[in-house]
Amino acid sequence: APMMAWTDRHCRRLHRCYAAKAELFTEMVTTDALAYGDADALLRCHPDSGPVTVQLGGCDPEGYARAAERVAAAGFARLNINVGCPSDRVQHARIGACLMREPATVAACAEAARGAGLPVSVKCRLGLDGDDTDDFVIQFIDRVAAAGVSEFYLHARIAILRGLSPAQNRQVPPLQYDRLQRLRARYPTLTLHANGGIDSVAVARSRLRETGCDGVMIGRAAYQNPWLLAELEAAWRHTPLPDGPLAPLPPYLDYVREQLAGGERLHALTRHLHGIARGLPGARAFRRHLSEYANRPDAGMTVLEDALGYLGQPIPRSGRAA
Repeated sequence: APMMAWTDRHCRRLHRCYAAKAELFTEMVTTDALAYGDADALLRCHPDSGPVTVQLGGCDPEGYARAAERVAAAGFARLNINVGCPSDRVQHARIGACLMREPATVAACAEAARGAGLPVSVKCRLGLDGDDTDDFVIQFIDRVAAAGVSEFYLHARIAILRGLSPAQNRQVPPLQYDRLQRLRARYPTLTLHANGGIDSVAVARSRLRETGCDGVMIGRAAYQNPWLLAELEAAWRHTPLPDGPLAPLPPYLDYVREQLAGGERLHALTRHLHGIARGLPGARAFRRHLSEYANRPDAGMTVLEDALGYLGQPIPRSGRAA
């Protein structure tokens, strides 16, 4: 799932090593940032990153049209519109979950974005504050689907726009997967993905079974434990499971070397690695070593290799030779 300050290009390169076919998302990029900021930097993506969807935030159809053209020119295959984030900051910019109250605006933005020729999807909640009925979300989906959007990522909670932080909005509003089941029955031709509280293959299967949705979206659970992506890949694609959580790592080590040679800081590349050691002997020492040394100005590949040494498992030096 798209997560601000987390799913950057380095994170996506790491996660691609664990799941060759999963759809990965960028952080949310605002349409204004692409118009007035460094669009090339914001849309930079490694050639081996596989299928990646750019998530856009904004409320101006013309801005979406321009942003979509930039996204298409950068080589991305898909766009997603953020109508789910409840933070005060995005609300003030008329972005995110507050736009569920403006389905006509979201529809206009989606229609404008589709002009670039890319498939456009929407990520949303099941309601806002007091507007949490099936009728509310049905009116939203009906209007947006009429603009040509056929794919929705549904966070199975409402959003509380006043009084809860974004973190609390991921925990306090209860999950309502029964509502996803009803939406699936109402929209048999739309592609619907279930999101929220999915942290294992067993839970993913259960959610798909009970809702009939076409797929699942997973955020923090996958970030905190990339091995989950490998388990899901093996379960869904019927491919062999790699030989342990470190087995997919060598291509990322090659990537780290390439990025360091190009001037990237080691911390930017290793901050996403803390979850790869989850449950392994030496995991705490591994994380502590990276936290202490990777942010130093002169930190290089040796710091990462030394950290991996705490895990006590051999790792090939080159992904290309593995």
